[in-house]
Amino acid sequence: MVTDSATPPSGYVQPDVDVPALAELLDGEYAEVRNLVRANLTTYAGVLDDAEQLGFDAFRERVRELVVEMAATGQTGMGFPKEYGGGGDIGASIAAFETLAFGDLSVLVKVGVQFGLFGGAILHLGTERHHEAYLPRLITGELMGCFAMTETGHGSNVQALGTVARYDAESQEFVITTGGDQARKDYIGNAARHAELAVVFAQLEVAGEHQGVHAFVVPIRVNGEVAPGVRIEDDGRKMGLNGVDNGRIWFDGVRVPREALLNQFADVTPEGVYQSPIDNPDRRFFTMLGTLVQGRVSVGGGAINASKVALAIATKYAVRRRQFQAASDTEEQVLLDYGMHQRRLLPLIARTYALHFAQDVVRTQLHEVFSGINDDELARRELEARAAGTKALGTWHATRTIQECREACGGAGYLAVNRFAALKADSDVFATFEGDNHVLLQLVAKGLLTHYASEFENLDQLGMVRYVTNLAVETVIEKTSAHKLLERVRDLLPGGDEWDQEAGLFDSEYQLAMLRFREEHMLAGVARRLKRGMDQKTHPGVVFSQVQDHVIAVAHAHVERLVLEAFVDTMRRLPDGDNKVALGLLCDLFALSTIEADRAWFMEHGRLTTQRSKAIRREVNDLCRKIRPLATDLVDAWGIPPEMLRSPDLVG
Repeated sequence: MVTDSATPPSGYVQPDVDVPALAELLDGEYAEVRNLVRANLTTYAGVLDDAEQLGFDAFRERVRELVVEMAATGQTGMGFPKEYGGGGDIGASIAAFETLAFGDLSVLVKVGVQFGLFGGAILHLGTERHHEAYLPRLITGELMGCFAMTETGHGSNVQALGTVARYDAESQEFVITTGGDQARKDYIGNAARHAELAVVFAQLEVAGEHQGVHAFVVPIRVNGEVAPGVRIEDDGRKMGLNGVDNGRIWFDGVRVPREALLNQFADVTPEGVYQSPIDNPDRRFFTMLGTLVQGRVSVGGGAINASKVALAIATKYAVRRRQFQAASDTEEQVLLDYGMHQRRLLPLIARTYALHFAQDVVRTQLHEVFSGINDDELARRELEARAAGTKALGTWHATRTIQECREACGGAGYLAVNRFAALKADSDVFATFEGDNHVLLQLVAKGLLTHYASEFENLDQLGMVRYVTNLAVETVIEKTSAHKLLERVRDLLPGGDEWDQEAGLFDSEYQLAMLRFREEHMLAGVARRLKRGMDQKTHPGVVFSQVQDHVIAVAHAHVERLVLEAFVDTMRRLPDGDNKVALGLLCDLFALSTIEADRAWFMEHGRLTTQRSKAIRREVNDLCRKIRPLATDLVDAWGIPPEMLRSPDLVG
C-alpha cells in the first residue's frame, strides 16, 4: 500500500527508471572490467563468512590466497605495462579497485598494498632495471611486498622521516638504519607475515650531505625467514581489516646494493656523487610523492562503493520492513514511507551518486596524466589536490553513511551477517590512511591559495602564509577562480531578497553560484586573516594555526563545489528521458541538502533569507517524497552482486 507520506504532489509524473541503462551509465567505459571483478567477487563470496569464522592467522592466509587467485584473472594488474604482464590501463585499474570494494575490505586493502602501493612505487619511482627484476612476479602475486613509508613518530610528515640510508662508496652499498623507535616503520600492510621486499622511504645521506627522502628496495625476508639486520613485529589485532598483516619494521645497518635506490628522480654514482634532474630538493620530494597519487584516488573510490553496499542493504530493508500503524488501520507502515526515514537515507543516496560522478572525473584525470595524454606540471598539481579532496569527502561520507544505515536497520543491523559490523570496522581507517583527511584538505587549500604557483613545492605551511600575504586578496581570488566569478558572483547575487525571490531553487546555475560564492567568500576571508596576522608581526606558524579551521572549511567548500559540478556536467550530457529526470531529482537533492546543511553560513552572509531557507527545507522533503518510489531501482543500478549484500533477513 502506498501511503500519503510517499505520494508525490499532484501534477508530478513519476519517472520509470531503466535500471540496466542507468547501470551502464554508472559503469561507463570500464563496464567489462567491473563485470570481471563482480564475477570474481561472486566466485569468492565465501570470504565474507571466512572473515567471521576463521582464526586470526588463518584469515590472513585466506586473504593472501584469494588475492593471488584474483591476480591470475588479470583484474589486479591492469595498471601495469603490458610488457611485464599488465593491462596497460591506469583508469581500468582504478575501476577494478573501486568495484572490489563491494566485497570484503581486507581483500581490497591487501590488493591496494600489493599492487597499488608496493607495485606502484616500483613502477613509478623505479626504472627499467627495477621493472624487469620485480614487476612480472609482483603482478602475479608470486613476489609479495610492502610499502614502508609511515613511521611511528612521523605519520603525515613524510619529509621528516627518521630512517636513514647512508651511502658507503667503498662497498657501493646503502646502509639502512632506524634511528630509534620513533623512526620505526609502523602500520605497514603485508609486513607482519607475507612481504619479501619492502620499498623503504628514508633520508638519503651521501658523502655527509643530506639529500632528503628517497625510496629503496630492501629485502626483509629471505626464504621465508626475517632477513639479517631486520626486526619485524606484528601490529596485532586492529579495529578492522584483520585479514591484512600490518606490522612494524626496524633496520639495524641493513646493507643493500647501490642499484636498490629507486632512481627515477635521483641516482648516486658508484663513486658517491648524487645526481638528479630536479635541482630543488622540495620540488624533487613533491614530484616523487605526486607519482603515488593513485593510492588516494583508489581509497576515495573504494570508500564511495562501500557506502553503496550499506545504502543498498538499508534501502532494501526499508521497503520491506513495517513498523507501527500510520496511514492504515489494518497494517503497519513500510519504513521508507516515513518522512524521517526518507530524510535519513535518500540524501545519502543522492550524495553517493554525486561522489560517484566526482570520482569519475578524478579517475579520468589520473589516467590522462599517467598515460601522457595531459601531463604537465599544472595538471599534476591539480590532480593531486582533487584526489586529496575527493578522498577526504568520500571517506568521511562512508563513515557517516555506514553508521546511518546501520541505525536505520535497527537491531538487525548489528548482526554480523548483515555486513554492517565489517563495513564499519574495516572502512573506518580509510579516513586516515593515504593521508589524514584534515591534512589532505590543507593540501587542497594550499593549491587554492597559491594556484599551484611555481613555488608550490617549496611552500610548507609557513611559506604558504608568507606567499599569500605578499598577494592582494583580489589576486588570490582571481588566480584561483576557474570561473572568474569575482565579478560574476556580484552580478548573480546582488544580495538580499531580490536574488532570493527571482532565482529558481532547481536552477543548477543558482545551486552552483551558491556553492561558488561560499567557496570564494571563504577564500577571501582566509587571505585577509593571513594578511592581518602578518601585518601584526605575528609568527607565520601562529598565524596559520589561528586560521587553520578556516583553511579546512574553504577546502571542504571547494571540493563540494567540484562534486556538484561533476554531477551537473554529467546531467547536461545525458539524453532526455526518464533516467535523466530521476538523476535530476538526485542532483537537486544533493545540491539543496548541501545548501541546507550550511544554511546558517548562507544566512549569516546574506545569501539566504529565512523564507528562502524554509523553502529549501520544504523542497528537500518534497524531493525525498519524489525519489522514494525510485529508491530500490537507484541502488540496484550500482550492480552490487547479491552475494555481497548477504543480509538474508534484511534484503530478502
